[in-house]
Amino acid sequence: MTQSPSPTEHAGTEPRRISIIGLGVMGGPIARHLGNAGHALTLYNRSPGRIDKWRALHPQFAVAVAESPADAAREADVVITCVGNDDDLADCVLSPRGVFATLREGGVFIDHTTVSARIARQIAVEARDKQVHCVDAPMTGAQAGAEAGTLTLMCGGRADAIAAATPIMQAYSRRIVHVGKAGTGQATKMVNQICIAGIIGGLAEALRLAQAEHLDLTRVFEAISGGAAQSWQMDNRWQTMSEDSFDFGFAVDWMRKDLGLALEEGRGLGLSLPTTALIDQFFADVQAMGAGRQDTSALVRRLPRKGSS
Repeated sequence: MTQSPSPTEHAGTEPRRISIIGLGVMGGPIARHLGNAGHALTLYNRSPGRIDKWRALHPQFAVAVAESPADAAREADVVITCVGNDDDLADCVLSPRGVFATLREGGVFIDHTTVSARIARQIAVEARDKQVHCVDAPMTGAQAGAEAGTLTLMCGGRADAIAAATPIMQAYSRRIVHVGKAGTGQATKMVNQICIAGIIGGLAEALRLAQAEHLDLTRVFEAISGGAAQSWQMDNRWQTMSEDSFDFGFAVDWMRKDLGLALEEGRGLGLSLPTTALIDQFFADVQAMGAGRQDTSALVRRLPRKGSS
């Protein structure tokens, strides 16, 4: 496991030419941290408006704007992707207009998208043939972690690839863990999402019981948050769930995508994941309520308060 150095240590990292593909809620803050670390940035996003918005927010950086992923990779030492799903990633990396069409031998490719282990392994094979260092490094820490530069990265790939990527990833991460060969980063993210989904499901039911009992929710939190029931979700979502506040955080739509990847991986291994499948259906109910873009804690919405319709 590699711990990130202090900001003063970041300043000693040799400046690199880094291209960032995907400037969403995670990619945008990552680009900012890399700019602050002194790296030369090239940006690409399918929706140019996001680049315009990012540049308006960060006028201190003189960045280049690429016309395609291949254009972004052409002069880069490092390419970082943070896109949507398997198809998006394959198009950005493996297509004729993709990163691997132009990324130089010895270059570093880091993918932070949450995708299937299958596509991560496929990309790693292509990277090996092109003699490119390749790391699948899905993230946890949500948008707040990206903004603060305190993400945890679960990384799959060869040891030399991890070593080449780590000085770059330290600019926006608090913890970097090499979990194994190509694809294991994505498999570890599936494990992470299963754990989170289960915790949210239990937290939602616990909150509804406390409300039905007309308990003082502040005192309930004080009583249970210091023991075995404590979790990040409880610390950060108990109050907002009790206030029916969900317009922030990690969207239900993205959690369903991630749980779908986990369930598919389980099927391929001949493994039953019944609790995950059940909570995935609960999230589907929340989507049907029109809350797919709300935080995953909106799962509580499918459980009506006692006495409500």
